[in-house]
Amino acid sequence: MPFIEGMIQNPPRNFTRPSLGTLPAMIKNKNNHHFMNHSSHLSRRKFLSVSAKTSAIGVLAAGLPVGWVGAQTASDAPESPNVNFGIIALTDCSPIVIAHEKGLFKKYGINSTVTKGASWAAIRDSLANGDIQATHMLIGMPIASSMGLGGAPKVPMVVPWLLNRNGQSISLSNAYKGKVAADPKALKPFVDEAKKSGNPLAFAMTFPPGTHAMWIRYWLAAGGINPGDAAGAGADISLITIPPPQMVANMQAGKMDGFCVGEPWNAKTIKDEIGFTAINTQDIWKDHPEKVCAFTEAFAAKNPKTVKAILKALHEASVWLDVMENRPEQAKIVSAPTYINCPPEAILPRLQGKYDMGDGRKVRDENYMTFSVRNCNYPQPKYGKWWLTQLRRWGFTDGAPDYEGITKQVMRADIYEEAMKEIGYAHGGLDDSKETFFDGAVYDPTADLEAYAASFAVKALKG
Repeated sequence: MPFIEGMIQNPPRNFTRPSLGTLPAMIKNKNNHHFMNHSSHLSRRKFLSVSAKTSAIGVLAAGLPVGWVGAQTASDAPESPNVNFGIIALTDCSPIVIAHEKGLFKKYGINSTVTKGASWAAIRDSLANGDIQATHMLIGMPIASSMGLGGAPKVPMVVPWLLNRNGQSISLSNAYKGKVAADPKALKPFVDEAKKSGNPLAFAMTFPPGTHAMWIRYWLAAGGINPGDAAGAGADISLITIPPPQMVANMQAGKMDGFCVGEPWNAKTIKDEIGFTAINTQDIWKDHPEKVCAFTEAFAAKNPKTVKAILKALHEASVWLDVMENRPEQAKIVSAPTYINCPPEAILPRLQGKYDMGDGRKVRDENYMTFSVRNCNYPQPKYGKWWLTQLRRWGFTDGAPDYEGITKQVMRADIYEEAMKEIGYAHGGLDDSKETFFDGAVYDPTADLEAYAASFAVKALKG
């Protein structure tokens, strides 16, 4: 028995590793009798017991794929196979939707349900109370939740998967068409005039410590415009929170001068002729992190096999999504009322890098939204650290946060690496390289993070 077990767990070096799930339907013994059906639920213990009775131990062991043990046994099935996934109506919910619609979650033993949330706060609360077990989420949200920021109870959350990069935009109302484009400095005279009159310009984002908030804060500050601290103190403008699907209607009603949100709502703003795109977020920071698949720390600790099964399915969905020929089908699937509820023709062009900015500029942007390529899904620690520097910069924290400790707690590259190892996927690994932003500022994740947070001309440090 120990010999067989050792052969299965540590096969000879010349064995080849097939992809997960490719175990032949039948393994036969030397007499060509059917030995085991792949679809059966023989436990690993039973399999070893039966195999010990055969006279062809060496042949049997040689026929087993390296990835078989654990990946195919009942003992390695997801602990909690019924998983309710939360999403917000944004194009970057696509990996979860595609994995659900194309049966990829089912392939890895997950009985998936997808539930659309009304707002990011609602999504956060649903994850915290267990109504959903995994969710599409802004990368800053699990960090803030783990720290107890943003007015909600402290609920530790983990990020073992980045869903996408790029693909968000900052839109302005038609009042600034032909006057302001990508350079925020052109907006400052209008901001100053409105502030002086006592009626400051209003800009919207989707959640205070989230991605859209940080992109619009960074962009405005690069133009010398102070978006204020976490409570709005010291602001040159009014920064409000609006759920993504409500952005267009609120701008149409004249409640805001600009906003930052994901697609397809920037494209819809142009289609409805109420605004234009000033700048795409990939032009602020190329290949920036955006949404994640998040879990509570407690759920991930209790259900490690479930989490890994989810990541494996997301991997297949993400690879499919980055085949450009699949993007028309993607747009059609996610356009459904249960998901984005927006016409596919409003979703597809920007997925293909075709940007009509709405003010006469038309761009073929090679840095469109990605889901798998360029090591997209690896939960890089440097992204968690950057978010902490911006939470520090804008007064969300009183004093320096624990940059290393919080990042290690939330950005779970260890879970990602383990899941990808089990399916034989060679990811790009850890990346601690510097990042350069559109204003020329350089972020070095290996340098003094507190000094970086304090280095900006426009900031609101506390403590």
